[in-house]
Amino acid sequence: MRTGVLARKLGMTRLFMEDGRQVPVTVLSMDNVQVVAQRTVERDGYTAVQLGAGTAKAKRVSAPMRGHFAVAKVEPKRRIAEFRVSPDNLIEVGEEIIADHYFEGQFVDVVGTSIGKGFAGAMKRHNFGGLRATHGVSVSHRSHGSTGQCQDPGKVFKGKKMAGHMGDARVTTQNLRIERTDSERGLVMVRGAVPGAKGGWVMIKDASKRDLPENVPMPAALRSSAAEAAKAAEAAAEAAAAEEAAAAAEAAAAEQAALEAAESEQANDAGASDAPEGEPKA
Repeated sequence: MRTGVLARKLGMTRLFMEDGRQVPVTVLSMDNVQVVAQRTVERDGYTAVQLGAGTAKAKRVSAPMRGHFAVAKVEPKRRIAEFRVSPDNLIEVGEEIIADHYFEGQFVDVVGTSIGKGFAGAMKRHNFGGLRATHGVSVSHRSHGSTGQCQDPGKVFKGKKMAGHMGDARVTTQNLRIERTDSERGLVMVRGAVPGAKGGWVMIKDASKRDLPENVPMPAALRSSAAEAAKAAEAAAEAAAAEEAAAAAEAAAAEQAALEAAESEQANDAGASDAPEGEPKA
């Protein structure tokens, strides 16, 4: 089990596919997601990583949290969350996770806080049909009707569907497909809707009801690893260019030598043909 990530919801758009399809996607931004702390079995009784995302002004962060970030040697974060991981997938403190943590076609679960609707009636909150619009109903068309029984039990059971506060609750949307990622800009685009308003924070996790793909980066897609891979690729490209240049130089030298040999042979042939008759040819 590997870590998830924190992201900010930017809004929705659509992608135009090569086959002409238009896919609605939600754009999520991974803003400087770093590991702030580790949780180990020896010290905490469980294994997890604490991630921070975004940037907060130091004056708006409490003194204990400023000390917490200082120990991790990271900038103050706007949002913090913990993700349970297996012991072999712990990540070093200070490492940054990039958008390549997920890839196109992978399925994820997104956890967010739904948009608050305030105090809502039973028809809006629970999809009740309401009372009749005419014939005996007076100024009570959208009420939920009776909520109790008789003298026994003489109460309303807990959990009864009634009017009340709606929204502003933790919601998990499962099995959303990753349509595209942009590692340079830190964007993850998932098909469909994601809970929460624009600008809200969400948690992205590997889909719990699907098998984890074999080619996912473990323990995570880290910026340091990407930088090392880029350096290695650059060094390999430079080595290949040097080899090509050396091969081209060798080929040019061989061609020049062949031309010089051909010219020398032509000169010898010309000298032999210009020699007087009776003299031995060179």
